Amino acid sequence: MTFDPTQHQTHATRPFDDFQLGEVFRAPSRTMTEGVFAAFQAASGDNHPIHYDRAYLERLGHRDLMAHGYQTLIQAAIGAAPLAHQMGEGLIGFVSQSSRFLAPVYCGDTLYPAFEITAMEKRSTTGTITLAISIHKQDGTLVCDGHQTYLMRL
Repeated sequence: MTFDPTQHQTHATRPFDDFQLGEVFRAPSRTMTEGVFAAFQAASGDNHPIHYDRAYLERLGHRDLMAHGYQTLIQAAIGAAPLAHQMGEGLIGFVSQSSRFLAPVYCGDTLYPAFEITAMEKRSTTGTITLAISIHKQDGTLVCDGHQTYLMRL
């Protein structure tokens, strides 16, 4: 048997025209562990005590380590959801992003990202897909929302 890495896919790919307005994609849930906090701090260089100093947080009335907004937002990376895999090699790139941080995320919270196609704009050789993003935590609280736009080949 011959192995062909170009055929190794986790999801069947879809062309631009096969996506539909209103379609929803979900990424697996992810718990914000101390390891996630440490990895984010190392990658971002963010060393504000609100993200790693429990005594500081307690003085401010917080129950545990508080995630940075971007630490929450990165849970909405489409590569963690079936969507990017379905776009396959048609995905050219990430065009724009907006977000609102609506409630705190603490160490131990589990986040549930979702993406809904809200706009599709077709051009001659490319198209854009705009997604409404939402991230809820385990108690149902919406902690982050916004929009992301991606460029695809037709």
